[in-house]
Amino acid sequence: MISPARAHFIRVTAALAAESAQANAPLQDCSQYELMLLKLNDDRRRLKGVQSTEAKAALKRELLPDYAPWIEGVLAAGHGAQDDVLMTIMLWRIDAGDYAAALAIADYAIRYQLAMPDQFARTTATVIAEELADAAKRARDGQQPFDVTVLLATAELTQAQDMPDQVRAKLHKEIGLLLEPTDPASALQHLTRAKQLHDKVGVVKDIERLQKLTKQPTDRQSVVSG
Repeated sequence: MISPARAHFIRVTAALAAESAQANAPLQDCSQYELMLLKLNDDRRRLKGVQSTEAKAALKRELLPDYAPWIEGVLAAGHGAQDDVLMTIMLWRIDAGDYAAALAIADYAIRYQLAMPDQFARTTATVIAEELADAAKRARDGQQPFDVTVLLATAELTQAQDMPDQVRAKLHKEIGLLLEPTDPASALQHLTRAKQLHDKVGVVKDIERLQKLTKQPTDRQSVVSG
């Protein structure tokens, strides 16, 4: 754990570097950024030595506070310079279950059109939508709660972004299933939209169940956009 004084220094350095950098250009001439990249590489090596997914998530939760000052500084003053530390930590926050913090980075990343690091083939919006939809599915499979507002915020954030229809369908499916107990009409809209986007997304029985519950046939049901 870094000291408060060190955290303050990193936060200020990150803000200054991010403020002076050009949009979509990599951060340059910043020794603290280079140090953060070195730490990130070291921490990746630690993670590669862990086989358990749960243990990896626990280790990420342990490591994330060390990156918080850098992230705070960039988000406070940045103008969209490409930052692989920032983008990697966005994913780690999802893996660690800190979804609100991940979305804060995602909002910045989409606003400034930041790309994922080179090892990721997917676009930023695709990664955000798919990773959070998958997190919701894992929670559902494990009969654990998941906050639907996280997915609704994700859908709104990525609505105008290009991504494979299958990925957006997964997001609408998980939203629909989470909304079903409290808002079956909205749930039906999301599930219907999911099927429109990808007919093999696996929501046919759910739609039929909700049609009976809401007494609204699918072909007359308005659907959500996105």
